[in-house]
Amino acid sequence: MFLYSFLVKRLLVVATLASCAAGAQAACLDNVVLVHGNTGSPSHWNTTVTALKGNGYLAAQLYLPNWGSKTNAGSNDHGAINTNVVKSALQSALAASCTGKIDVIGHSMGVTLAMKAINELGVAGYVNSFIGIAGAQHGLNSCGVYPFNVPSATCGSNGLSIDSPLIKSVRGKRYGAKMYSIKSWIDELVCIGSCYVYGWHTSNIDQQNTSYDYALGHFGLVGYTTSRQSSLIMN
Repeated sequence: MFLYSFLVKRLLVVATLASCAAGAQAACLDNVVLVHGNTGSPSHWNTTVTALKGNGYLAAQLYLPNWGSKTNAGSNDHGAINTNVVKSALQSALAASCTGKIDVIGHSMGVTLAMKAINELGVAGYVNSFIGIAGAQHGLNSCGVYPFNVPSATCGSNGLSIDSPLIKSVRGKRYGAKMYSIKSWIDELVCIGSCYVYGWHTSNIDQQNTSYDYALGHFGLVGYTTSRQSSLIMN
């Protein structure tokens, strides 16, 4: 009886392990790196994190680099101090990826910061989907045109002034197999002066697959487009 009971329990354990293994394999999803904007924090992604967890992602599959000053927006730029934080998150996400690929979602200045980090690491070929939310790949009218830019780090040579060395370095490149932008024509930060830079909405990404427009503000684009964000990285 004891032997029979032991064998039954053993078979149940094996069956459970097999089931768990199958479940783990089915849940193999790209790790996701979420890069917040200027003076932001990882908590700005709370609604996105909730949505992704609802679609089967584990907390361990979501990487949220925490970069930059939280009190002085003008002091934040795309220099090594901030870029290295994002690069570290990208490297960690790739090292732990069960698919060999990652997805990257950036908001505001986090879009161009993620672009620079991907460029410097040379990992665009390992990014499945890249989503830029309310970014400024073409620069900001509110920063002016380099070198006659607003005198701040955010708008300087390593910042978001139009035609700055930073902006030129992130234009016209691939950042993933699929690239999408999520933008608004009433963005109260990106569209100061105008949404247009040389005839294009600055939140558009060069070579993007699709751009999605919403009648939302700069921060609403993060919190109220989570279904879209989830669908883009899961398809």
